[in-house]
Amino acid sequence: MFPLTALPPEATRLEAPSGPAASAAGPRAGHGLDGLRVAQVDRGERLTAMREGRLGSVHSWELVTAVDGPGTRLTVFLNGCPLRCLYCHNPDTLAMKDGKPVTADEVITRIRRYAGVFRATGGGLTLSGGEVLMQPQFAARILHGAKALGVHTALDTSGYLGTNATDEMLADTDLVLLDVKSGDPETYRKVTGRDLEPTLAFGWRLAELTDGPEIWIRFVLVPGLTDDEANVEAVAQYAASLNEIRPGALTRVEVLPFHQMGRDKWKAVGREYELADTEPPTPELVERVREQFRAHGLTVH
Repeated sequence: MFPLTALPPEATRLEAPSGPAASAAGPRAGHGLDGLRVAQVDRGERLTAMREGRLGSVHSWELVTAVDGPGTRLTVFLNGCPLRCLYCHNPDTLAMKDGKPVTADEVITRIRRYAGVFRATGGGLTLSGGEVLMQPQFAARILHGAKALGVHTALDTSGYLGTNATDEMLADTDLVLLDVKSGDPETYRKVTGRDLEPTLAFGWRLAELTDGPEIWIRFVLVPGLTDDEANVEAVAQYAASLNEIRPGALTRVEVLPFHQMGRDKWKAVGREYELADTEPPTPELVERVREQFRAHGLTVH
């Protein structure tokens, strides 16, 4: 095994994306890599280490409360995503090459530092992105290390790459935040550029695990895009089906109102933003959608 040397923390600052603590258009990118050492490796070494899960492409991290799972969370944002969501709040995390190389051991060291905070608040680690399952070996190593420390673990994922999550990885995962972006296949493809079925299959797989992780579903409500009653009803029926498979598997649905706070990032990364003229949903629309989920006996936030 080759050594992974590190640059000093003061050499690791990235441009910190702006945005609220709770993004309604997907997970927030954090505030850079301050405090995490960036590994100094050549390209060949980097590829080998990433295949083995010892090294990952990391965008940022942050410590937040009541976001990305229960309690105070250390959320680590990984780079790389196969989806191209029209409302993506983190377009600066889409390409894996744009992240910085950080070792799994470095992330686990950071988790250990906050273990007392997690115990006191009922919090833990959340891996987000981008799409975590673009780097399954890296994610698995971090999750296993966190569980060895007795820390609660969560995956924030679209589920599109769910086949990359091994049973061993899921055994080290306490909570899956499953982003179901649409219940209608055509709408899903319009929103993401990809097919809906892999997300549905991953959720069903989670529910079929006897001792599987708790599931929260996240649904971003975008007027004129995802707000159609039939589309919402399809998501609600799917959510309810998870509890039919394993009673209590799905404990929460989060309806996240679309906003424009990520618009400037699209311009910064040179991407066209198609939703520049879309208004946030009205309180009445948000309540209508939440009631559709509640009608299926689901706990909604």
